[in-house]
Amino acid sequence: MGLRARVVSLAVGTDPKLRRMLSYWAASTALYAVFAILISVESGVRELGLGLYAALGSSTFYLLVRASARLHLRPQTLAALQGLFGITCNMWAYSITGPLRGATLMGLMVVVVFCTFALRPRQTLLLALCGLLGMGVTMWWHQLRDPLHYPPRVEAITFAMMAGCSLTVTLLTGEMNKLRARLKAKRETLEAALDTIRLLATTDELTGLSNRRHMNEVLDGEERRASTRPACVALLDIDFFKQINDHHGHAAGDAVLRAVAVRLRASLARDATLARWGGEEFLVLLPAVALDEAQALIESLRATMAGLVVPGIDPDLRVSFSAGVAARLGTEPFSATINRADKALYGAKATGRNRVERAA
Repeated sequence: MGLRARVVSLAVGTDPKLRRMLSYWAASTALYAVFAILISVESGVRELGLGLYAALGSSTFYLLVRASARLHLRPQTLAALQGLFGITCNMWAYSITGPLRGATLMGLMVVVVFCTFALRPRQTLLLALCGLLGMGVTMWWHQLRDPLHYPPRVEAITFAMMAGCSLTVTLLTGEMNKLRARLKAKRETLEAALDTIRLLATTDELTGLSNRRHMNEVLDGEERRASTRPACVALLDIDFFKQINDHHGHAAGDAVLRAVAVRLRASLARDATLARWGGEEFLVLLPAVALDEAQALIESLRATMAGLVVPGIDPDLRVSFSAGVAARLGTEPFSATINRADKALYGAKATGRNRVERAA
């Protein structure tokens, strides 16, 4: 990591949520600074106290936002505190600006808009009412103390217009916030539905394994690889599965399929792909494995089936499978490799079942 990247990481962190909060802080701070410069230049007011207060407050809130995770400060709490701070800045600016003091009232709407991103509509309305109360008290005090420069009638009309605009902006932003929340909820619901559809499209519902469609996609991806690394496939078929259904019922047959799937998945390496190919057949893709190694692996799987006990089924029932194993020849399509594995599987069945045969 370069020096610049380290400085940026130290200043704004790496968490996207934290960076978004700091961007709101930076935007509001920059906007208030522009307001202060414009008013100061136009009115000739030089108020060191307000400048120091604003700078100290902004710096403090930067540190609070940056350390919010460690301090366990919620975004709503930080937004409310920054909003109250902005209101006090507005009250101070209104008191010292003179003829341009009306321009400072727009700062209240800025406070409301920025807080909308973090606060709930009721919380934003409460903050706006706090702003109106603070500005109302400020305006009342000035017209009472200095009616010549703060005419009571003018202050009353100004306050009424400010209150109307501020409450309107608050209510509108509240509705926008509700709409944004509904759109977010709909998006999350849609994403969850898409995840479910994606899962159903690639997973066998009964066994939880990859289905035939997904396995074909995996095989296509393996075929598209530029390298010609070896790969083997094994086609497994549960022996006498029809008799299990006939004698014990289809529920028992489903239980056997699930139990076999669990046993196979637990015994295979992580890079192997196991799928329910259809009915009582399973297909195993073994990438980067030679034929001898693949046959030995499937043989060990066959041996582990000897001790398989299916819950709720006759304990004397013994589950076994026959298998055919084939190695991919060069860059041949996997359909051809599977076809040769299928022929080897039929050879295993023809010679007594519960066997593993390799394709020529």
